[in-house]
Amino acid sequence: MRTVRRHLRSFEGRTVVVTGASAGVGRATARAFGASGARVALLARGRVGLEAAAAEVERAGGTALIVPVDMAVPAQVEAAADQVESRLGPVDVWVNAAFTSVFAPFLATRPDEYERLTAVTYLGCVNGTRAALRRMLPRGYGTVVQVGSALSEMSVPLQAAYCGAKHAVNGFTASVRLELLHLHSRVAVTVVQLPAVNTPQFTWALSRLPRRPRPVPPVYQPEVAARAVLHAARHPRRREYRVGAATAAAVLAHRAAPGLLDRYLARTGYDAQQTHVASAAAPHNLWFPLDGAGGRDHGAHGSFDDEAAAHSPYTALARHPAAVGAAAGTSAFVARALLGRPGAARRPRAEGR
Repeated sequence: MRTVRRHLRSFEGRTVVVTGASAGVGRATARAFGASGARVALLARGRVGLEAAAAEVERAGGTALIVPVDMAVPAQVEAAADQVESRLGPVDVWVNAAFTSVFAPFLATRPDEYERLTAVTYLGCVNGTRAALRRMLPRGYGTVVQVGSALSEMSVPLQAAYCGAKHAVNGFTASVRLELLHLHSRVAVTVVQLPAVNTPQFTWALSRLPRRPRPVPPVYQPEVAARAVLHAARHPRRREYRVGAATAAAVLAHRAAPGLLDRYLARTGYDAQQTHVASAAAPHNLWFPLDGAGGRDHGAHGSFDDEAAAHSPYTALARHPAAVGAAAGTSAFVARALLGRPGAARRPRAEGR
């Protein structure tokens, strides 16, 4: 029992920064770090969501600090990092989870919208990593966790800006990792590649689709992603963690048969990303937070609780090095099913359901 408690409180007294902490995966991750005893700095734009997230962190047993910031603005990020260290102490872990989305065909996305998404989703990650490394490298320790996506390896239609930004995060992080290796630094950077997750992004993202956007099945709850981020922060020497068998299968399929996967996604990707409900004019959070002044808290979960899996057996298995071979075999089987039986794989069921 003592060992279990020590593991549960493994971040006791350590300072953790979570960007995008007001909702979705960032919110669930902040809460999980709080439950593990961390001092958690919550960075995001929307104060209403940040205040609700801070209350959850403290109820879970952690210490919370709210820092409203736009991750696309480097000066704001640097000032936020200074504030965190002056209030909570040196940053041990920095998690880059902030992002925004646009659901639209490429030519229906305005240049300023494309630039804004890239600034938040890609450059926000760059700005956060820069702020973290400037403080960690002189001290000789620290961990940066990038919250990535299966869409950083393969792409889907209707999300060109997001896919491009997530691909950029991969290339940027790989280059930074090589520089750290060159320096023989103990500072680590790792990536957690996520599947479709049930977050509020599908209700507050800018969309020009005829029907309401939705995550492509199988869908997972944010807590699945949060557990993976905590594990990566505890074991950051692995280059990458893939959450969900579908994520690993998509990566394998993309590398083994990219042309076949392209045709599959071109045929199924439009319908798979839309519900059967017609879109209606609604506010979005690309430029301003919907949980800002006069807004409301959107929480960690989106509107797909009825189909989202709360656990991922593949992810739990893949955390153990001895089981990686078996996990890879599972991924290969799913990849073959995805590409070999397109009719059956169009709407796969969530893992564990």
